[in-house]
Amino acid sequence: MKKLFVLALGVLTLAACGNKQCCQEHRHTCWAYDATIYELNTRQLSEEGTFAAAEERLETLKDCGVDIIWVMPCQPIGKLTRKGTLGSYYSIIDYCQINPEFGTMDDFKRFLNKAHELGMKVILDWVANHTAPDSEWTKNEGWHYRDSLGNLMVQYDWTDISKLNYDNQDMRAAMKQAMHFWMDSVGIDGFRCDVAGEVPTDFWNDAMGELKAKYPNMFTLAENEDKAQELTETAFDMYYGWELHHLMNDVAQGKSSVEDLWAYFQKCDTTIRPEAIRMNFTSNHDENSWNGTEYERLGDAVELFTAFTYVVPGMPMIYTGQPAGNNHRLAFFEKDCIDTLMYDGGKKYMLYKSLNELRANNSALWSPECGGKMVRLETDNANIFACVREKSCKKCGSNTVIAIMNMSNEEQTVTVSLGELAGTYHCMCGKDVTLTETYQLTMSPWQWMIVSK
Repeated sequence: MKKLFVLALGVLTLAACGNKQCCQEHRHTCWAYDATIYELNTRQLSEEGTFAAAEERLETLKDCGVDIIWVMPCQPIGKLTRKGTLGSYYSIIDYCQINPEFGTMDDFKRFLNKAHELGMKVILDWVANHTAPDSEWTKNEGWHYRDSLGNLMVQYDWTDISKLNYDNQDMRAAMKQAMHFWMDSVGIDGFRCDVAGEVPTDFWNDAMGELKAKYPNMFTLAENEDKAQELTETAFDMYYGWELHHLMNDVAQGKSSVEDLWAYFQKCDTTIRPEAIRMNFTSNHDENSWNGTEYERLGDAVELFTAFTYVVPGMPMIYTGQPAGNNHRLAFFEKDCIDTLMYDGGKKYMLYKSLNELRANNSALWSPECGGKMVRLETDNANIFACVREKSCKKCGSNTVIAIMNMSNEEQTVTVSLGELAGTYHCMCGKDVTLTETYQLTMSPWQWMIVSK
């Protein structure tokens, strides 16, 4: 019987992979393949809730291993039918200005320049589906949908927005012009596009086609999974792994199984283009505010599923407050700063830092197309998720990562069939672990191990 390390993170430095030489031949910008993305909720990150305050946190995020910062919408917010005291970031009144709540455009540019100096990229949350009802755009005939009485139309219970009409070519041109402003005049590195599936795909293809012709290294994220095959054909690099997110919640709550996870991955292999990057996450601004914190949804499985998002193909995402161990729902329309007692040195912070190092230094874990294919390992226990990702590249060398995870709230004994994968692997504790061809171990509830060589 082998002793299981609760956290066994292999760190292998591959000089060639550090240059991402193999990525230059593929579709996405080279800096995205080994990246981790962080969603910045500027309002709730600090007591000040400004870009100046966020700038002071950038070195900590860099130390944690964050590569891409996705900034939630930072433009001025409408006042008409505003929700709550401060309103929603997603009710935009002017696409080319900065919400004074967060500071000035110069403050944002200093934040952006500091991120760039540290080697990080910044993408902006782009709201193309709707504007605030008191936006100047609502004065332009035909730019928004209206009912039979001429009233602006809303979607769902979003009573603080008005849906844009993409049949209007003038509106389309203005939207593209605003996106160009942020790339040309401000210098951001791409966009995360809100409710991307609600906007006609031909608009995204047109707008992103123009931008990518000028900025081939930009990065784009679509908040959508249903249309992932369509949206990632040309316009977007990455899509939301919503179904996987909900499956993780269900497994943690005993509603779904390891077999359900493997069925999901098999479906993705046949329905979504292989070069599309899935964003893997345990929380985000919607989930935290409306469906509960990761601790509410995942319980004792929080750390396991955090590690899981780094093991499976795609790009892991971290939401504001997660490295600090934030354990409360953040109010969406009010000021509600994250818990920071654990920030910069807490257990969760060190977990993320270790996982980010693991991802950066093991090319088998990189995003498609530069990462290794995930292959299921045979076990004798249905509660165990076991997989291997291997990469063999003439430019990068060979790299193997194995993960074994107990996805249950009970102790489990398992035998994992490794065959030719048997050998000595590296772990974070500075020791090596030897995996035999039939590797047997006993795992505590929600216990996991990741090893590499």
